[in-house]
Amino acid sequence: MVNSMAGEIEYVVGDATVPNGGGPRIIAHVCNDDGGWGKGFVVAVSRRWREPEAAYRSWYRDRETSGFALGAVQVVPVGEELFVANMIGQHGYRPGPGDPPVRYEAIGMALAAVGEHALELGASVHMPRIGCGLAGGRWELVEPLIGERLTRRGIAVTVYDLEA
Repeated sequence: MVNSMAGEIEYVVGDATVPNGGGPRIIAHVCNDDGGWGKGFVVAVSRRWREPEAAYRSWYRDRETSGFALGAVQVVPVGEELFVANMIGQHGYRPGPGDPPVRYEAIGMALAAVGEHALELGASVHMPRIGCGLAGGRWELVEPLIGERLTRRGIAVTVYDLEA
């Protein structure tokens, strides 16, 4: 789906696991590189589908040969024209002093790969404010990556904020 306002992100209040619109849709989220799955947005993903967590765990388990690394993406089908993109954009999951787990370069690489998938599928991309929850990132640093890797390429992006 090509964004009629290319270059702009649509912000909505809602649940990113229930993406707006029709046609092919990719739900993108950030995972860590340490095999942990159990807090944050992944809990909502796992409540809705088993496949993304199972695929992530298998990908991590076989990391010596599977391509699992910072910046990598795994696109998992979860329904007709619906996919979840497990993006490795977080180093570990425990912040060090002044060093949050978020890795902006890895998120940028992963978003570029998601963009390729979206263009191939004719898909829109949906996400929470990736990298800004448990990963400790700052939206003002993530948002430009989304613009550069997705919206400027004509890919419609919707970012979801839960109701307060």
